[in-house]
Amino acid sequence: MASYRIRQYREQDYETVRTLFARGILEHAPAVYRHVLRSARAQLGLLVLFAAVWAAAGYWVLGLGSVALALAATWLLARTFTRAPDSGFWVAGAGGAVVGIVAATQPEDPAERGVALELKRMSVSKDYRGRGLSKALCREVLRFARARGYEAVVLSTTVVQVAAQQLYEGQGFREV
Repeated sequence: MASYRIRQYREQDYETVRTLFARGILEHAPAVYRHVLRSARAQLGLLVLFAAVWAAAGYWVLGLGSVALALAATWLLARTFTRAPDSGFWVAGAGGAVVGIVAATQPEDPAERGVALELKRMSVSKDYRGRGLSKALCREVLRFARARGYEAVVLSTTVVQVAAQQLYEGQGFREV
């Protein structure tokens, strides 16, 4: 079992963190697409979007570019998590490399603000999975929340991320 160290994000981690996050998102893309595409409503929506982009621009390649832009738009810079009140961003390092990330911030739901923090952006390099790193990152967020007097930590994940669901359930989270 390789040793690792969890620490606060530093500005020089940016490129590595961004790459790790993007790989984590893209890893689940095929399963998410298969899940979404089973819905007739989703199929119709995607067809309309594709037709609209193609009609407006005349190029189907722009549709592919929009996927890249959507991915970039979902990446909230770690700076956001390090500057907002009661927020944090941690990296797990092993062998001199960043191999895991996690963030905590105020929940989007106004009813949960001040009562709970939200765990976000959990991602661990494939080569370091199964070594307790995700559990350690999760515990870091829980420790951070307790130290600030929060009653709960909330999160969301997709139905295709079964391993993540099992991890969170093992850490005491429950589906609501």
